[in-house]
Amino acid sequence: MNWIILIIAGLFEVAFATCLGKAKYAEGSAAVFWYIAFIICLAISMTLLIKATQTIPIGTAYAVWTGIGAVGTVLVGILIFKEPADVWRIVFISTLILSIIGLKYVSK
Repeated sequence: MNWIILIIAGLFEVAFATCLGKAKYAEGSAAVFWYIAFIICLAISMTLLIKATQTIPIGTAYAVWTGIGAVGTVLVGILIFKEPADVWRIVFISTLILSIIGLKYVSK
């Protein structure tokens, strides 16, 4: 169950990074909305990460959490913020995904 919690925490990490990206391009009350959403997503992500580390080793949990955040944020950058999707970015993101999966399978 804590692996599911950890994955959700990683998705909220993607959400808080996305909120920062949206706030960058927003003005006035829209920017305030995105910053408030950032704080909420950050709090949820951290709370779930703390819960997940009760049974998952901290090194593994943190690596998986940041990996999910990194992969998800790059994908959001490509799909939403129109960042480049060159071959090397895809190769290295794929490597990161394989590493996250590997950590899950070798952790007890």
